[in-house]
Amino acid sequence: MAALRDLELRHLIALDAVVTEGTFGRAATRLGYTQSAVSQQIAALERLIGGSLFDRPGGPRPVALTPFGKLVLEHARAVIARVDSAGEAVERYLAGEVGRIDVGTFQSVSNVLLPEIVRRLRVEYPLLDIRLFEDEHKEEGATKVAHGELDVTFTVGPRSGDLESIVLLDDPFVLVAPAGELANGPFPTAELDGRPLVGYPVGMCQEEIDEGLRDVGATPTFVFRTADNGAQIAMVRAGMGWALMPLLCVDVTDRTIDVRELRPAIPPRQVCLVWRRDRTMSPVARRLVELARDVAGHLRQLPLSA
Repeated sequence: MAALRDLELRHLIALDAVVTEGTFGRAATRLGYTQSAVSQQIAALERLIGGSLFDRPGGPRPVALTPFGKLVLEHARAVIARVDSAGEAVERYLAGEVGRIDVGTFQSVSNVLLPEIVRRLRVEYPLLDIRLFEDEHKEEGATKVAHGELDVTFTVGPRSGDLESIVLLDDPFVLVAPAGELANGPFPTAELDGRPLVGYPVGMCQEEIDEGLRDVGATPTFVFRTADNGAQIAMVRAGMGWALMPLLCVDVTDRTIDVRELRPAIPPRQVCLVWRRDRTMSPVARRLVELARDVAGHLRQLPLSA
C-alpha cells in the first residue's frame, strides 16, 4: 500500500498508547500530548490505512479495537519493538559496548605496546570484538587501511595523502652483543665497518639501518637476516654476530646481552598510528588512538648500561 510510506512512527506509538491506557485521555497523559493531538494522530493513521481502528463508545468508557485495529496493532508493536531494538544497538555501539575493530600491528608493537592497549580496551568494552593482524613489511598495514581492510594500523613512519597518522614515539637503534663483549658507554658507529652482523630482511627497518651505516662509512657483513627479533637475539647470544635493532625490540634487562647506544646515532624509527582520513572513526577506534598515545607516553625502557 503506497499510502503507508507516509506513515510515521508517532502514529504507531499513539495507537499503542491508546490501547495500553484504554482511553485517549490517559494515552495523552502518558505521551505528554493533548488529547486532541492523540485523536488527530489516530485519525491520520486511519486515513492512511483506509479503515477504522477503534469502536468509540464515547465518554470515559474505554475504547475497543476493531478486528482491523487488532491486525494493525500487532504490526505496529512489532515495528516499535524493532525501532527500540535499533535504538539500543546504536546506544551500545556509540558507547563502544558492541562492534568490531580491526587493528594492524607489527612484532615489537605486538610485544610491548599492544598488550596494555588491548587489556585496557577489554576492561572498558568487554563485549568488543578485537581483531589483530600482524605484518612485518612496513607498507602492508597502511595499504590495508587505505583499502578499508583495517580500521587503524601501527606503522614505522608517518603517512600522508588519504591517510592520517600520529607519531607515538621515537624508537632509537641500539647495538646488541653477547654479554661482556662491549665496553661501557656509547659504541662508535664507524667501528662496525667490516664486522659480522645479524640483520633484518629488506622491507622492514633495515633500509634505515643501512643508510645510517653508510653515512659514517661503515660497511658490515650481514651473516644472517631474519624478521624474528627473538631469533636475532638468539644468534647474537650464539656468537653469530652483533645486531643493530630498535630499542623497542630489545629486553634491556636481559643479562645475556650487552645493549649500547651508538655515536653518532642512526636516526630513530618513528612508531606511528595510521587511519583513513576520509572515513569517520568509530568511538572505539577513537578510544584506541587515545590509549595508544597514553601507553606510548608512559612507556619507559630501563636505562642502557653506562
